[in-house]
Amino acid sequence: METVLIIGSNSFSGATFADYLLAKGFRVLGASRSTQPNDVFLPYKWHDHLDFTFHEIDLNFQLQELMDLIFDMKPAYVVNFASQSMVAESWENPGDWFMTNTVSTIKFHDALRKCNFLKRYVHCSTPEVYGSYSGFVKEDFPFNPSTPYAVSRAAADMSLRTFYAAYDFPVVTTRAANVYGPGQQLYRIIPRTILYILLGHKLQLHGGGASTRSFIHIKDVCDATWRIMINGKNGESYHISGSEVISIRSLVELICEKLEVVFDNHVEFIGDRIGKDSAYHLDTRKIRTEMAWADKISLEQGLDESISWVQSNLSTLKLQPLSYEHKP
Repeated sequence: METVLIIGSNSFSGATFADYLLAKGFRVLGASRSTQPNDVFLPYKWHDHLDFTFHEIDLNFQLQELMDLIFDMKPAYVVNFASQSMVAESWENPGDWFMTNTVSTIKFHDALRKCNFLKRYVHCSTPEVYGSYSGFVKEDFPFNPSTPYAVSRAAADMSLRTFYAAYDFPVVTTRAANVYGPGQQLYRIIPRTILYILLGHKLQLHGGGASTRSFIHIKDVCDATWRIMINGKNGESYHISGSEVISIRSLVELICEKLEVVFDNHVEFIGDRIGKDSAYHLDTRKIRTEMAWADKISLEQGLDESISWVQSNLSTLKLQPLSYEHKP
């Protein structure tokens, strides 16, 4: 039984990937800077897993404690989902984003590269580093970040390139676009839309919802991340995305249709956010070819699952914060 450390295990992606690995028989260690949230947001608590332990560790202030855990448990794999991740809010406190996503993350990489027992480090980055493109973006496209969040992530990604070149650091990088599914934070567009409709609130659509995205179910992302963790080539990046392109407006219209409500009664249009990318669509031929990966859950099916999760847990979810709450 191999051990995997997931940093950012309280996040939507981290918690779901923990559940995925536990089902495959891995021993999983979780680390996040905050206490564990309500169980409704932790998929690994929805099943009877025995080989998971959680450690509350803040990468910004407790790097030594994290490294002590790593040297004590000697995980074969470290998968890092941790970051300050909100794009619009990064304009308000950019220093916090750069401290977490760049400075603290690079300090962690510098310590981790000295762990000779590590088989692979999986750095979960973002397509935001590319900025806005009209076509499909390949892994070797140049970075063109347009927000403090994107710049902070691009800086760490570029640093990892030097670590691989200089130290042969066993790193692989993933970039997944618009992940969704049961357990997602309520301020994200899909659970937010569902919950707002059920609670009778009006949803604000920035820029009229004209931006287009390719959404992908978290289960498909977990499958791709596991394949990359095991079989990825060190120093390489891999895109994880679905093939269906949809505008945010059309997405909300589809959710309204599924909930049998009138779109115009539940939305209002406001101006676009500063620096928002109008579109980014990822070319995923690399992972599909090299690892025989394919996304299997359609947007229709995935939305049904998300709606069912919100409806089944409405009494709990309606008491949770509906907006992002920043923690420095």
